[in-house]
Amino acid sequence: MATTGRWVGRPLKRVEDPRLLTGRGSFIDDHPPVANAHHAAIVRSPYAHARIRGYDLSRALGMPGVVGIVTGADVAQLTRPFSVGVTAPVHYYCAATDKARFVGEPVAVVIARTRYLAEDAADAVVVQYEPLPVVVDPERALDPGAPVLHEAVGSNLAGQRRLVYGDPDRAFKDADVVISERFRFPKYSSTPIETYGVIARWDPLDGVLTIWSNFMGPFIMHPLVGRVLGLPENKLRFIVPPDIGGSFGIKTSIYPYLALIGLAAMKTGVAVKWIEDRREHLLASSSGTDRVAYRELAAKKDGTILGMRYRWLDNVGGYIRSPEPGCTFRPLGNWVGPYRFQNLEVDASVVMTNKSLTGPNRGYACGHLYFETERMIDLLAEKLGQDPADVRRKNLISSDAFPYRTPTGGLYDSGDYGAAFQKALEIARDDELRREQAKARAAGRYFGIGLALAVDPSVSNMGYVATALDPQFRAKPEYLPKSGATESATVKVDPLGKVIAILGTTPQGQGHQTIVSQILADELGLRPQDVTVVDEMDTFTRVWGISSGTYSSRFASVGTSAVALAARKLKAKLVLYAAHLMDLSADQLEFRDGAVHAKTGKGASYSIKDLAGRAHWHTESLPDGMEPGLQATAVFGFTVSDAVDQQD
Repeated sequence: MATTGRWVGRPLKRVEDPRLLTGRGSFIDDHPPVANAHHAAIVRSPYAHARIRGYDLSRALGMPGVVGIVTGADVAQLTRPFSVGVTAPVHYYCAATDKARFVGEPVAVVIARTRYLAEDAADAVVVQYEPLPVVVDPERALDPGAPVLHEAVGSNLAGQRRLVYGDPDRAFKDADVVISERFRFPKYSSTPIETYGVIARWDPLDGVLTIWSNFMGPFIMHPLVGRVLGLPENKLRFIVPPDIGGSFGIKTSIYPYLALIGLAAMKTGVAVKWIEDRREHLLASSSGTDRVAYRELAAKKDGTILGMRYRWLDNVGGYIRSPEPGCTFRPLGNWVGPYRFQNLEVDASVVMTNKSLTGPNRGYACGHLYFETERMIDLLAEKLGQDPADVRRKNLISSDAFPYRTPTGGLYDSGDYGAAFQKALEIARDDELRREQAKARAAGRYFGIGLALAVDPSVSNMGYVATALDPQFRAKPEYLPKSGATESATVKVDPLGKVIAILGTTPQGQGHQTIVSQILADELGLRPQDVTVVDEMDTFTRVWGISSGTYSSRFASVGTSAVALAARKLKAKLVLYAAHLMDLSADQLEFRDGAVHAKTGKGASYSIKDLAGRAHWHTESLPDGMEPGLQATAVFGFTVSDAVDQQD
């Protein structure tokens, strides 16, 4: 049953705006869930690389309001290192234990009655450092004489994969033209209006650690934190407030602080609150990788691309932190972009240096890819003396080739890339720009025109991280394969026929409540104001999975689909109930315009309000075998979210 379209697509005033505009939003810093919460201040390393020789806490512990200090030595004793996405023995803890490996790395946490007292005491913590040589360039980090960050690894190479698709050697042998280039892509970050925030409370009687945070998912981080703290997952409760002040992917990297502040609460026995300040965020939150890349392109003299070779060195900073090496492998399925060449060789190295750590960030891993590919095509056009737009047109996947499987296994279900490109050129008035460019160059002035095409992945299923592991490792019986991209929703009808939708997608300003109210209004024949949307996460009360969360544009497809499916399950139940009341078979009825009607004729009908009143107040009227209550939960997922055929 498709939506009627009365509400979806219509411009409406957002449901969220009145409370947000009047300062009544509920963000993590507005959210003191426990009385007498204490506050944390984090002591951070001023060195990019230094061995920790000891701590002097005596002065700090004697200061007013201080109830405890957690050091790296405590972290080493009381926690385990986080799981990492490579086989190299990189031991990444929630605070530095033996060495600090980047400026800003946590080395201790002070817990006091107020944040001011905690900050004052943090200044009094003395950490004894032995400074060590530093390396920040990924190529220099692989030199034989470079400082080694992790002695257990033996080098600064966290991982390397060589992947071959098609026959690139043959492509380069048959080429009329070969183009080579070296690229550098800078480290980059984002600055959400709201920084990280964590509040942790330990209940020793129940053995439950409850953590409130502005953590937007994915929830693969929940088992990671539980494992680090030695807690079973049913004893670790994550709660996310209704509002998050932006993320851009960065908030997926909050989980070391979830563990660190959780440990502080468990060790001191008090509830602990930490709100990251802006300096801390800029210093040590998360960023996209900086990359050194080498590209080769093989082509015929008419501009047809035969194949490419990529060699990447991605700088992940002082450790490799999950979901890295995602910055390297996330766009695996679209490594060839919108172009039809089938021969590709990729040599990808993940390198550790004394920089801050990396992770998902806006455009996660894709900017690097598009920058390199599109520049190579421009260089090819320049070499051949052809129009850069014509070279792109020649190599685009044709509209009649869809659904299209890329050589790396990505499935492009539909598209007309040529038409989209032509439309973009028309909107930009490309012909006019070219004339202006010719005039400017004749006058000795620079006038640049840039073209770039991309196929951008979204709704990631996190399975791409497995690409960093050799097939032999993934074939081991103890290895857990990774796939799926699910989201859940529950839709309930109250006795008066109004609707409550319960989500777990933790919005960061996208307007989830407004959109869901429109979808349910269309599905159930109601008005948006008849729908109340509860959109926040509590791992103890919500239906969720490893890939749940609001990241990679997932709500627009997976989240909304879960809502629509739940509504349709509910409608099916309403039809069965009405059929029982009307003494008809369900296939004689249909749900439309907010009521169950006979498909033909003018017989009686039952509105949602009619059915809800009867179902709630008179449960004996339900047919045999029908569960009382008018609610439905749906978990939406799809099987082609990240199909990849890897070759080595």
